[in-house]
Amino acid sequence: MEKTNLSESLKKLEEIARWFELQEEIDVEKGLEKVKEGAKLIKTSKERLRKVENEFEEIKKEMKENEDW
Repeated sequence: MEKTNLSESLKKLEEIARWFELQEEIDVEKGLEKVKEGAKLIKTSKERLRKVENEFEEIKKEMKENEDW
């Protein structure tokens, strides 16, 4: 499974937001595609953040256990 690059996801979300800002008239179908893409990016980014947080907690736990030596 490929890890989500959070920086790239944020850039893509910014591009989507910018797209909406630049539209004088929004094509409903294209707008829906952009919303779906944004929702997917948010979901995968949240999942990746949870995994990163768990990794940090594991490292922190290991370091604390090593302090007791």
